Amino acid sequence: MQNKGKYYITTAIAYTSGKPHIGNSYEIVLADAIARYKRKDGYDVHFQTGSDEHGQKIETRAIEAGCNSPKEFVDGVAGTIKSLWDMMDTSYDRFIRTTDEDHVQQVQKIFKKFYDQGDIYKGSYKGMYCTECEAFYTESQLVDGKCPECGSDVHPAEEEAYFFKMSKYAPQLIEHINTHPEFIQPVSRKNEMMNNFLLPGLQDLCVSRTSFKWGIPVSFDEKHVVYVWLDALTNYITGIGYDVDNSSEDYKKWWPADLHLIGKDIIRFHTIYWPIFLLALGEPLPKQVFGHPWLLQGGEKMSKSKGNVIYADDLVSLFGVDPVKYFVLHEMPYDNDGVITWELMVERYNSDLANTLGNLVNRTIAMSNKYFNGVVADKGVEGGVDADLKAVCTGAYEKVEKKMDELRVADALTEIFAVFKRCNKYIDETEPWNLAKDEAQADRLSTVLYNLVEGITIGTSLLEPFMPRTAEKILSMLNTKSRDFDTLDTFGKYESGTKVTDAPEQTFARKDLNEVLAEAAKITEKQKADFIESQKRAKENLTKAGMLKEANAIVIGGAEDKAEEGEAAEGIDIPAKDEITFDDFMKMQFQVGEIIACKAVPKSKKLLCSQVKIGSQTKQIVSGIRKYYTPEEMVGKKVMVLVNLKPAKLAGVESEGMLLCAEDAEGNLALMTPEKAMPSGAEIC
Repeated sequence: MQNKGKYYITTAIAYTSGKPHIGNSYEIVLADAIARYKRKDGYDVHFQTGSDEHGQKIETRAIEAGCNSPKEFVDGVAGTIKSLWDMMDTSYDRFIRTTDEDHVQQVQKIFKKFYDQGDIYKGSYKGMYCTECEAFYTESQLVDGKCPECGSDVHPAEEEAYFFKMSKYAPQLIEHINTHPEFIQPVSRKNEMMNNFLLPGLQDLCVSRTSFKWGIPVSFDEKHVVYVWLDALTNYITGIGYDVDNSSEDYKKWWPADLHLIGKDIIRFHTIYWPIFLLALGEPLPKQVFGHPWLLQGGEKMSKSKGNVIYADDLVSLFGVDPVKYFVLHEMPYDNDGVITWELMVERYNSDLANTLGNLVNRTIAMSNKYFNGVVADKGVEGGVDADLKAVCTGAYEKVEKKMDELRVADALTEIFAVFKRCNKYIDETEPWNLAKDEAQADRLSTVLYNLVEGITIGTSLLEPFMPRTAEKILSMLNTKSRDFDTLDTFGKYESGTKVTDAPEQTFARKDLNEVLAEAAKITEKQKADFIESQKRAKENLTKAGMLKEANAIVIGGAEDKAEEGEAAEGIDIPAKDEITFDDFMKMQFQVGEIIACKAVPKSKKLLCSQVKIGSQTKQIVSGIRKYYTPEEMVGKKVMVLVNLKPAKLAGVESEGMLLCAEDAEGNLALMTPEKAMPSGAEIC
């Protein structure tokens, strides 16, 4: 491949408060796929990831875990994160830790530089503090009294702090965003940052803390530690050799980053705070920041207290590394949240991997062995359907390249699997088993099998960055090597006369859904038991440390953790309605539905319009739950539906049923969902 220059890609560094779930792991898998693709496409790639290890939450988590120090705690969690990334076969070049000495020294020098040039001043801060986000908020920024970012409880805090003059650099950043439309992607994220933060005016940012000690000390005022976000964000330059005084040749080679890959929830920190820090340092801004959507479990954010967390290693134990990679890459839309469930995983595994790809490879090798003792030879006997097969195969790289340039990785995979699907269709068109019945067609049969092997080789060469182990296995069975991308526009490079393996391994064996769900249930039960035990241990350790009150506010009181105790909430009494007869009840038809699409109703601030699949039907149902669920969260949920409610128009939109919800004393709503996996259309009785 022609050398196309350097490409520096980073992920957000994982916060060491606990083990990352599959939604967190998605980011490293996505980054790895992009990095591997760019390497194969001719770029000199540097891929950096790592762990974010400072802050008040880490200090508290260390006490909860009974560790002797925060460093002991983060050493363990960072090791877990790194082992997960290695298990997922990710090809990072550096795993940086914010406790690494080279990083610590540079953060202190950066902070001092900001202070010396007048960008930082000392003051005091009073506001509502979210420990989960390590951020202060004003009362007006809170949402229903909770953190606007993560929904956790906040608590009043006041302390001496250093502040960064954000407004000093805001005009430069606004100009950069306006003149570089590719800088923030997707565009919806850019609009959000401009309209909600930059254009209304930036407040000065608190960049140090004094209420805890677990952080990088400010070199000239050791009562203060550096704000965790200033510490964490600078890893992108410290990890490649940035030095306030004299940066390394590596830094000069790799910076600016070509892509910062991050979750949409931290887009503000990466597209406002980080660029302003860089402007203050006099350094170029990264070329692009992509805020990817979330991977939701059944349409909901994963939460240990809900027992709906899925971890990468659990998935790998049931499906293998490459199938997990394929699923999370293929099922994540470009700018909307993706959905993962055990059922979807099995369905995708069986349909795409076992049927489309695995069956194609197995059949082709089996026929080559059966009819020609494994020797694949091009006899040059063309048929009418060959031209289209060749066109699909040789045109695939150009289509994949376009999608990858736009970071539409799921669409790129779809283009690759279009090659495998075309090969399967080619088998149906040519019917090799019938050709084998006629000796006069032997050369045509040989050519057909050669074309199939060549098509599989082209498709597998494209698949390699996304599923490297699978590609290696397939190419080994075909006794060939992966092709460079710049050769994929030519059909016929597989060496004629090559012998494929005579002992092929099954590429993907179909999975039984019931067996997978049974294993998943065991995993979930163990996860719940482990979590309850960890919460019990945390309370005991916090009590010993004299922090029980704080523990209730921080550890147990967060939005995610309120159900940890397993204690029933106080009951709610509501006025009784008139009794109904059994016949009245039997007139109502309740079924399980699956939400396949959802959008906000334009003329209403309260309504969502959902397309709900109920058996073979799809009903449109309007519900007043917009305050409690986003349209993205709704997609993929299994819900309970009153099916035979007379249609009615709400805000001008027809509704053909009702979603069942529970309502607490404050009027908060929660959708009623089946406790166990049930198919859409199942009767509720």
